[in-house]
Amino acid sequence: MAPSAVSVEANDVSHLPLKLDGAQNGSNGNTKHVEDVEMMESQDKTQFVLRSYRCLIADLCQQFNMGHPGSAMGMAAIGVSLWKYAMKYSPKNADFFNRDRFVLSNGHACLFQYTFLHLVGYKNMTFEQLASYHSDRWDSYCPGHPEIEHEGIEVTTGPLGQGIANAVGLAMATKHLGAVYNKPGFEMVNNMTWVTIGDACLQEGVGMESIQLAGHWRLDNLCVIYDNNQITCDGSVDICMAEDVNMKMRASGFEVLEVEDGNYDVESIVKALVAARANKEKPTFINIKTTIGVGSQNENKAAVHGAPLGKEDVASIKKNYGMDVDKTLEVSQEVYDFFREAVPRGEKLEKDWNDLLSNYSKEHPELAADFKKRMNGEMLDDWTKYIPKKEDMPTAPTPSRKSAGAVCNPLAQNIGNFMVGTADLTPS
Repeated sequence: MAPSAVSVEANDVSHLPLKLDGAQNGSNGNTKHVEDVEMMESQDKTQFVLRSYRCLIADLCQQFNMGHPGSAMGMAAIGVSLWKYAMKYSPKNADFFNRDRFVLSNGHACLFQYTFLHLVGYKNMTFEQLASYHSDRWDSYCPGHPEIEHEGIEVTTGPLGQGIANAVGLAMATKHLGAVYNKPGFEMVNNMTWVTIGDACLQEGVGMESIQLAGHWRLDNLCVIYDNNQITCDGSVDICMAEDVNMKMRASGFEVLEVEDGNYDVESIVKALVAARANKEKPTFINIKTTIGVGSQNENKAAVHGAPLGKEDVASIKKNYGMDVDKTLEVSQEVYDFFREAVPRGEKLEKDWNDLLSNYSKEHPELAADFKKRMNGEMLDDWTKYIPKKEDMPTAPTPSRKSAGAVCNPLAQNIGNFMVGTADLTPS
């Protein structure tokens, strides 16, 4: 069932272009109960955007006769909910420090991410670049999986399960930075990490290990968005998996929300995302039921996962959606207008945060100096002086885990932005 009445703190959603209605004072005097999301675009406009986006995906895969259209089409409403309403980011500055992080763990659906980066106005993702998807252009920003070298891509995702693992690391890093640098009146680091996954990410060992860590650490700044289309390359998911995913995630320490109509119900998805940001107790898992390749003649089949739809099917989709069959790779001004308010919104987010950083630097100059070093990826101290001298290292045969510990532990002890993690061999 779709979430309908969820408790949120007012300041958790202040950046959103929404009015959250049905306010009620809670025991702490600063909570609201979200019953209706107002100031969203009209249903007609939203559905037009979804149809336009899906036709564009079909065209982009068809032009070079390769690509992965299915998941990108099925996740359209998720993308609108994230980039239009839920995420904090600045299209004109992909490196804005307190931005939300988005990770596409189901990296084969990269066209989903590329298209929304273009629609909201990331300067490097021009239409020419978007149209280079699966081309032979050496300078294309649109390879078959997202790569970190390109603006707006936080991590490279290829092998399944690696994206969710990276997302847990990003959420952990945010929590650590906030614990060290946030002070009363100065919440310098409070961004969310959003990660989309498919069925296969839940089947990978590294994915589940990361999910278990996130639940154990109670990373309430992490939201896992499950594109639940029940299709793999081989066919229906039930040929290889029959577990209760929701129960599995609850057992791992996640809050679980469901959206029944992930194809068209943008409002319910937005409410779930707002609830995830407001949750201050545990990470959130949103089970969103979608149809792979929705609108295609082969929707809900493995055939639409990793192959173009074919000219006949692309034409059929456009006809059924009321689009001009003879126009290819078309994005109307109405669609751009729908998304481009993200630019001034992002600029305001940046300005407000930079003003906060300026005041923080006056109130907490030493902390601010360290914080700025960490923002720039600099070490807080000269790490070389903490490495043991050669003559102090053992000369007898030594397990590599022990010699690694002799080097890493002093670094972790003395340099605040150097972390050491182990599975179960902490002493060495």
